[in-house]
Amino acid sequence: MTQAVQTYAYLRPSAVLDNASSTGGRSLALATSGGATPAGPAANPRFFSGFLTAPAIAAAALLAVADVAATRYYQPLRPASLDPVVTANGDRLRFESFSGCCGVYARLDVLAGGLDGDEIGHGTTNVDVNNPLRDALARIGAAEPLHLAVGPQTLEVTTLDGPVLEKKVPLPDRWLRGFAETQVLAAGFDLRAEVPAAEAVRFLRSLPRGTGRAGARTTQWVVPAGRTLRPTSRPVPGAVCLPGPERLAALQRVLRHALALRVYGPPAGPSALAAAWEVVLPGMRLTLTLSPDASRGFSGEGGVLDALATPDAAADAELVSVLLAWEPRVDPAELAEQSGLTVQRVRAALTRLGTAGQIGYDPAEAAYFHRQLPYDSGRADSQNPRLRAARALVAAGAVRPEAGGGALVTVDDHVQRVRAGADGRLSCTCLWWAKYRGGRGPCKHALAVGLARDENRDENRDENREGAR
Repeated sequence: MTQAVQTYAYLRPSAVLDNASSTGGRSLALATSGGATPAGPAANPRFFSGFLTAPAIAAAALLAVADVAATRYYQPLRPASLDPVVTANGDRLRFESFSGCCGVYARLDVLAGGLDGDEIGHGTTNVDVNNPLRDALARIGAAEPLHLAVGPQTLEVTTLDGPVLEKKVPLPDRWLRGFAETQVLAAGFDLRAEVPAAEAVRFLRSLPRGTGRAGARTTQWVVPAGRTLRPTSRPVPGAVCLPGPERLAALQRVLRHALALRVYGPPAGPSALAAAWEVVLPGMRLTLTLSPDASRGFSGEGGVLDALATPDAAADAELVSVLLAWEPRVDPAELAEQSGLTVQRVRAALTRLGTAGQIGYDPAEAAYFHRQLPYDSGRADSQNPRLRAARALVAAGAVRPEAGGGALVTVDDHVQRVRAGADGRLSCTCLWWAKYRGGRGPCKHALAVGLARDENRDENRDENREGAR
């Protein structure tokens, strides 16, 4: 697994401080690292200063996000990252993290109703979550006021001559790919169940809490039955997949504050599927999205490949990126009108931008949102080996088209046959297709056929233009 070392530079450690004023209470000062803002890159951006309307609940929810970042749910090893990403979208703060195994994605949305203070900024950065901070958050009581500051409180930075806290964190490339895959998967989710607080507590407390390899073989399904969730042994109509149920353990921190539990996912199928489990809290939402199998992370799902293989994806992504502005809800139809592209091409462009961590998807609002991580969308091809292999096959002339939209693809000393179904979907005779049936994206042979088809279409279009002259 390839890794890149990301250096987080903080002016000071994050901390919970006792207020010196007569009103008492505490201040939660979250230190920010380098990030992006509307004015460009910033060393330590400031996004918000004000009060949390539900201090103890917000503290517990932040700890849940940190729990996920510090945990490997499969083959426990050293965690990949301990510093969540925070994005300010003007009307909310979003805290996001991935588990070390990249199989669990956590997001806390602190909405306008959960914040009471000055204007919320725009931008994305990392926030320092250290062990003393975790201990302090766990001791915050429900009755005491809690002031939240995301970023430096003042501009009189005392760090020019003083020490700067630096963390050098090895970030696996799959962690970045996870951001891309989760937004593609979540865009296909619908609300499947919603149950009230009492049932949410009963159901989540009934789940196993163990972690490790044993959970990789545990897949359950649940069916909404009135105001309850009923377990079932198979994916019956209306069921929602729950792969590795012990991976929902981080939700235990906020259960006593829950208002409702919502479950989002695709229609049930014969195999395990990803799903999002959202606990509704006063003024905020905490969501855990689980990969289809505890033994594999989101990074290998292949949901971005079709969009990346379109001929105009790179240019379209560059155009669409200019129009993004940390909006809490990104509307593809509005972007299509502004850019002059079709909605389909805008969605493909958003998928490509997602490979650089610039786009997320919130199933609660059925909408994309903008964040800006320090990565280039041009990394997309290099981080997807199937796409690289497909381009190599096309360059080597290994694709021989057949009638009906299919083709023969020659790989070394054998030939794979790619067929086009009535719906235009490509299938293949290779082992990858036989094993996953398209459930983890197209195989390299189907991708190569699509690339060759687009290449031929472009060549024919250029020839027709020349002939018209």
